Amino acid sequence: MTTSTQPGTSPVRQSRLTRGQRPKWLVPVIGVAAIVAGAALAALVGFSIALWALFATVIFLVVGPLAVGMIEGSRAGADSLMTFLVYAAFILAVIPLISVIWTVLANGIPGLTSNMLFTSMNGVTGFHDNQADAPSQVMGGAYHAIIGTVSITFWATLMSVPVGLLTAIYLVEYSRGGWLGKAITFFVDVMTGIPSIVAGLFAAALFGMIFGPSTRTGFVAAVALTVLMIPTVVKNTEEMLRIVPNELREASYALGVRKWRTILKVVIPTAISGIASGVTLAIARVIGETAPLLVTAGFATAINWNSFSGWMTTLPTFIYYQIMTPTSPTNPDPSLQRAWAAALILIVIVMLLNLVARLIARAFAPKTAGR
Repeated sequence: MTTSTQPGTSPVRQSRLTRGQRPKWLVPVIGVAAIVAGAALAALVGFSIALWALFATVIFLVVGPLAVGMIEGSRAGADSLMTFLVYAAFILAVIPLISVIWTVLANGIPGLTSNMLFTSMNGVTGFHDNQADAPSQVMGGAYHAIIGTVSITFWATLMSVPVGLLTAIYLVEYSRGGWLGKAITFFVDVMTGIPSIVAGLFAAALFGMIFGPSTRTGFVAAVALTVLMIPTVVKNTEEMLRIVPNELREASYALGVRKWRTILKVVIPTAISGIASGVTLAIARVIGETAPLLVTAGFATAINWNSFSGWMTTLPTFIYYQIMTPTSPTNPDPSLQRAWAAALILIVIVMLLNLVARLIARAFAPKTAGR
């Protein structure tokens, strides 16, 4: 410790620990300077946002750690380099997400008209698209596709979640490393990598043998999606159940509670948040599938409320047909507008499902003293 005095003041103690530390404004100033220098270099080469971001990032990653190292030492400089690399990786991971969301919003919001949300494509022809001079005048919508998406996803979730949950409970709580458990784990791993079109062909062939080769319904599509959902539900639920502390199970057994009731009242409520997230991931994985639905549910332009009879359209297949086969080949803009609006609706549905899953997990999670 050193002591310094000034006339008319009391002695001030200075600690050596406060010496050799970078000022708080150093890193922000370097960041601003890197942005300016990056813009200048990009202008010399041929300005573009990508080059600007690249040059600014490289300058910051070089100058920032060097400046910190000159002030605080080489160890602090190396630590700041790794910290800045982590920040850069995070930004690189977020940029595509922001870009996708921005693109879908910019192109999809103009198409969210009353026709898009509450009418189907039944009776809409290229003549109607050629007569549309504004986004609000575009006839036809995705109402039938929204109904098909919700219906097929509901049946797929209703079939896959109980099967996946019970399978994961058996693997964690009952299998004890037996041959059956190992076999189930092996087949679940194999099913995880099955291409979606294979699942669609399986469901179409299965119902084709029973009801005829031309069977195309929403329920057949739900069976195909169930094949894709079950492995995801099993793997996520299994991981969540394994992280539940064994002390909770042992405490329940010590009180004389049966195993099935311990699982139902202790284990599952403890892991319900992770289980709900896993189910949401499984739904998000299959709700955007296109290939298996084309071969199992077909494509329809009218509204069909019956999942067990007739062809059904989902939002992914609606988007596919609007882009690949525009209603008016000479004027594809209305079809592109419908496709972007349908993509935005699909994203909103996934967000709502995620919100519902979180609310369910919050409602069934164990109550703590602070809640």
